[in-house]
Amino acid sequence: MKRFNPLEIEKKWQKKWEEEKPYRAEVKPGVPKMYIAEMFPYPSGAGLHVGHVRNFTIVDVLTRFYEQQRLNVMRPFGYDTFGLPAENYAIKTGTAPQEVTKANTDNFRKQAKRLGYAIDWNREINTSDPEYYKWTQWCFLQLFKKGLAYQKESYQWWCPVDQTVLANEQVENGHCWRCGHEVEKKKMKQWFFKITEYADELLDEIDALDWPEKIKTMQKNWIGRSVGAEIDFKVVNDAHSITVFTTRPDTIKGATFLVVAPEYPDLQYFVSDDAKEAVEKYKAEALKKSEIERQENKEKTGVFTGAYAINPATKEKIPIWVADYVLSGYGTGAIMAVPYNDERDKEFAEKFDLPIVETELVDFDAFGTPKTTYRMRDWLISRQRYWGCPIPIAYDKEGNPHAIPEDELPVILPEIQDYKPDESGRSALAKAKDWLKVKIPVKDPKTGKTHLEEMTRETDTLDGYACSSWYLWRYVSPHDKKQAWDKEAIAYWAPTDIYVGADHAVAHLLYVRFWCKFFADLGYLPFREPIKKLIYHGYINAPDGKKMSKSKGNVIDPLDVINDGYGADTLRVYEMFIGPVELDAAWDPRSVGGVYRFLNRCYNLCFDNKNESSDNKNAVIRNKTIKKVTEDIYKCNFNTAVAALMEYVNELYKEGAATGDLVTLAKLLKPFAPHLASEILEKYGADDEWPKWDEKYLVTDTVELVVQVNGKLRAKISVDVNDLDDESKIIDLVKSNEKIAEYTKGGIKKTIFVKKAKLVNIVV
Repeated sequence: MKRFNPLEIEKKWQKKWEEEKPYRAEVKPGVPKMYIAEMFPYPSGAGLHVGHVRNFTIVDVLTRFYEQQRLNVMRPFGYDTFGLPAENYAIKTGTAPQEVTKANTDNFRKQAKRLGYAIDWNREINTSDPEYYKWTQWCFLQLFKKGLAYQKESYQWWCPVDQTVLANEQVENGHCWRCGHEVEKKKMKQWFFKITEYADELLDEIDALDWPEKIKTMQKNWIGRSVGAEIDFKVVNDAHSITVFTTRPDTIKGATFLVVAPEYPDLQYFVSDDAKEAVEKYKAEALKKSEIERQENKEKTGVFTGAYAINPATKEKIPIWVADYVLSGYGTGAIMAVPYNDERDKEFAEKFDLPIVETELVDFDAFGTPKTTYRMRDWLISRQRYWGCPIPIAYDKEGNPHAIPEDELPVILPEIQDYKPDESGRSALAKAKDWLKVKIPVKDPKTGKTHLEEMTRETDTLDGYACSSWYLWRYVSPHDKKQAWDKEAIAYWAPTDIYVGADHAVAHLLYVRFWCKFFADLGYLPFREPIKKLIYHGYINAPDGKKMSKSKGNVIDPLDVINDGYGADTLRVYEMFIGPVELDAAWDPRSVGGVYRFLNRCYNLCFDNKNESSDNKNAVIRNKTIKKVTEDIYKCNFNTAVAALMEYVNELYKEGAATGDLVTLAKLLKPFAPHLASEILEKYGADDEWPKWDEKYLVTDTVELVVQVNGKLRAKISVDVNDLDDESKIIDLVKSNEKIAEYTKGGIKKTIFVKKAKLVNIVV
């Protein structure tokens, strides 16, 4: 018999799939479809590691599973290629990000093909390709036209090393998520998307999503809707008022002081001269902390402004303090402190010896205005870097923004030599003098005539989240030059049926939902939620349990595993067998060998089989295995599905296997190990259609009997279903059970058998 050679088998089938392109997906009206995708990767120079393999293999198992059920399946692939790593590499080496990106995507594609993935390569997309980002720019302009893309000045996280603004979720413990350097706060004019416009709908529709509960909870918390009221407190000896937001306006009589955030915009107007230096020093320190740090800070800090306000309910003068536990982006950036009812306010009051009075609840209608606020802020989208999608905006001499005409898209990134930001912190695009100047048609409001006016292009680029907020729709018509996506293709393929990933529980998943609702409102999408089912899986960590990273030198290249002789099928099956899909798991080289031996047994069983068994001999285990594997894949219990296949192979070795048993094995194995399974099916001249189980072989001949002693459950015993009609036999079986005998040593008073309930109760 020929020896199992996975590399030889895989080379054969990968060549065949490359030539025949069996995974090309086309719109087939009337044929049930299945659209499955993974969160596409950032193609780093290190290439795919075995953590990526888990993500992509889950998608591939489901793709092949539904294809074998003869659904019309689309499984595309793409790359999230804009971002800081390529730019930082360009600054360091002078190598253009475009060159680095091409080399990295070529390597990812090569690795994916070696893993035998059932990808429609005609639907491959790349976010830094002008053919793609032309339509990212078009999406931006639709938001701009509707006033949902706008500019404002505010304090932003700034990384002095990467020379760019960071969103809140990109700051980890006060440090940049990319380079790890300590960040700082900087007041800047930035572009935002008005995601808060859709806050209620984003929140209200979460419960209906077929997503993991932990992801839905994280999104709910991020949106953070609060219902309450806004109340004005007049500042003493000043024209200003401080408007506070509170969820308990009925406790206003217990408000003994006000607290404003360090960034409170009108703070400078009412802080006293004596307190200015202390307030400014406190403010500078507070701005160094992330919002998470400020909220988690156990010891309350603050400084008195020297100013007072009037409590409108009590008419009493109360002090105004600055404290970093109040956030500028939540509510109004100011709170009324009611230390009798609020633990944080109480801690603050006790530390600074401020009054605490018992609260007399009142009807707040005379003092406040009903208001709903959200923890979620508008989406900061602009970045001060070269390697990103250019924002299609130009500014006139007065600094007013104007949209680049849609027929002039894409605004292409110019080729430059120096990728470092300029002295002011603007991206390297600010140095591209010829590119900066552009003529924009402007309509004269007086004459109504249009003339061309020279303007200056925006030098900020879009954060990568903009490019990844709509790629699920670009996949349906990836090479369409006339529109972002084809309406007929969208109507057939979308929304995405299954989406698989291990990151971006809030940011990306919230943004894609926002864009979906926005474009549905414009009539471009016939649905309001982009993803039907979300699978959120755990990480594959290094053997020591630490997260794999290039910097730690513990990344495992899948090609190393494959080329060591194990092959792609072994790697795929191992990653599905390693543990429950939702949990992290540590890489174990020994277990990889165990999976290889299992596939070797499958090969030997199928290619050295003497057909010594009839198809009916193994009917029970065969049908049970079909049912088990089918249901487990539907539930994404891939590890137990593989375990069932291993048990099936063991039984076939013991009992002997007929051709039907082996063909069934190959069909069930194909989603996990497509190369070996295809080789087996070819040997037996069989198709790969998913098998169905026959219920008649699943009827058990035994039932479980519950045994109680003095009403307490003491044992469960399997008995022949036919013995239920013979009460004396059942009683004898129960009494002879060793466990029950222990509980009845003192003697049995009475035995009660309830046949219908399959219950025996013994009274001792």
